[in-house]
Amino acid sequence: MPLTPLDIHNKEFTRGFRGYDEDEVNEFLDQVIKDYEAVLREKKELFDRVTDLDEKLEHFKNIEETLNKSILVAQESAEEVRRNAQKEAQLIVKEAEKNADRIINDSLSKSRKIMIEMEELKKQASVYKMRFKMLIEAQLEMLKTDDWDEFVEPEEHELEKEQS
Repeated sequence: MPLTPLDIHNKEFTRGFRGYDEDEVNEFLDQVIKDYEAVLREKKELFDRVTDLDEKLEHFKNIEETLNKSILVAQESAEEVRRNAQKEAQLIVKEAEKNADRIINDSLSKSRKIMIEMEELKKQASVYKMRFKMLIEAQLEMLKTDDWDEFVEPEEHELEKEQS
């Protein structure tokens, strides 16, 4: 068990035949007591400081551990967000491709329909032209026949009679 300043102060020495000078021993012991008290105070202060620093160190270790966990969680979250963004981008691209294919197919279908309608209109126009041409030719043929002369001449005679 270590000595305390009180133990040093209360220490009694036995006296021998020509013993030590009592005042010198007491002064020395007083100095030892003061120094020893200072060392003990310093030791207690240092112990308290070490304890405080240990507590702070533990606190900072906890903060460091928490930060490391937070960083890992943030990295995992960022990775998850990146993966989700890639999946969403892929879905958007696929949807756009589907829409583009649908639009192209609709356009091709409409184009084919219009081409068919156009061909049908060309046929109808050709048939109409041919019928109209035949009608005109038939009318011209009728005009070329002598039957018209008979119709025209009597009228001319009548007009001449009326004029006279």
